[in-house]
Amino acid sequence: MHPQSPVILRETFFVSRRIYATSRALLIACILLLAFLASAQTLTGTVKNATNGKPAGGDEVVLLSLGQGMEEAGRTKADAKGNFSFKLDGQGPHLVRVIHQEVTYHRMAPPGTTSVEVQVYDVGKKVEGIEVVADIMRFQAGNGQIQVERTFAVNNNSKPPRTQMNEHNLEFYVPDGAQITEAQAMTAGGQPVKSAPVPEGANAKNKYAFLFPLRPGETRFNVIYTAPYTGSINIDPKSVYSLEHFVAIAPKSMEFSAAPGATFQIAPYPGQPDANVEVASNTGLGQALAFKLSGEGTLAAPAEDGQTSQSGGSSAQAESRPGGGLGPPIDAPDPLQKYRWWILGGFAAVLIVGGIFVASRQQAANRAARSSGKGLPSLEEDDDYEPAEAPATRAVRVSEPRPQPAAPRASSSSMLLEGLKEELFQLEVEHKQGRISQQEYESAKSALDQTLQRALKREAQKA
Repeated sequence: MHPQSPVILRETFFVSRRIYATSRALLIACILLLAFLASAQTLTGTVKNATNGKPAGGDEVVLLSLGQGMEEAGRTKADAKGNFSFKLDGQGPHLVRVIHQEVTYHRMAPPGTTSVEVQVYDVGKKVEGIEVVADIMRFQAGNGQIQVERTFAVNNNSKPPRTQMNEHNLEFYVPDGAQITEAQAMTAGGQPVKSAPVPEGANAKNKYAFLFPLRPGETRFNVIYTAPYTGSINIDPKSVYSLEHFVAIAPKSMEFSAAPGATFQIAPYPGQPDANVEVASNTGLGQALAFKLSGEGTLAAPAEDGQTSQSGGSSAQAESRPGGGLGPPIDAPDPLQKYRWWILGGFAAVLIVGGIFVASRQQAANRAARSSGKGLPSLEEDDDYEPAEAPATRAVRVSEPRPQPAAPRASSSSMLLEGLKEELFQLEVEHKQGRISQQEYESAKSALDQTLQRALKREAQKA
């Protein structure tokens, strides 16, 4: 045998092991990437009837894609166990809509979501446990007109929880000559929906009603109307409900005078420093709430730090103000669309770089072993002589039971990319709900875009 044969065999063995370790790391990285892409292409879910605690089998389920507008991407029915599934055509945000007893219920599915649960409720024309907790009126006057923005907060505390749906879910009066210009309704946690109130008929002059369903929890109704104004006006809310709070908000340049029998208290409102705020609390059905306004003036938009929600009666949050809380059209372009494949490419780059890093650590360990004079590991010890891989990339032995899916320990780069993706989605949702201004939205989106591009650039340089 050639005198250098042992050395050649030794080096050949190390080279083959390095190739094997590198190949295995890359294979695992590719498998994980393909598994991620495969899982992201299917959305499963269940529909639960929260009234009786049973699966809502047979309910119609609609998948709406929010990428290029609210487009229907699929339709199916929940099976006997309430289960359903959809094949996704992209990684953008989706909305799952379930129709139960002719009332719709929704659940958001942000990018990367693989499973959702949608709760529905049985419907009744008259449900116990519903109360109107607040009636808020904001006034502005000038140029021969007075504008009134009226907000109602309704709580549905029915037990067991049920949805009320009838033709008179919320009733209210407007003054003579008033014209309704805008109206909307919003369920807690949802987006404002245009909902035009309907006149009650000739027997109920100036009386209107919303037909929007009262689902369990809080529902807010907003209506804006205008009326002729000659410098002063008598206002009679004619509330048809007992209220925890009735609130009248007018500019300080306008004078407020309570009518005989009506009792109001001044309540400084931090979110509206330019206004006079008058409050009547715990009012009974038919209690006098009339008052007179005179003068002219306008109101600034309420400050966010002045918003409260305990009673649902804090005045006019920006996200629920008609005309101020609708946000951009629902068919606004998906903010993640042009970054989707960059993000997926970034995930692949991170996984491949991780595989190379693991292989390089293996080579360093081999060199250290040779320099210290340690013998070569036997082939029987190969199972215990694996590269120091992260839990997410550890190979599963055939003899071991397959572990249950768990959240992998992501690298700092993948955590950053995942966080940026989620932040972009949340930013778009807040923008659509009107919770942030257009200027704040553009500034935040620009900063996120720059951070995302820098992160992807770093990953490309590492690769």
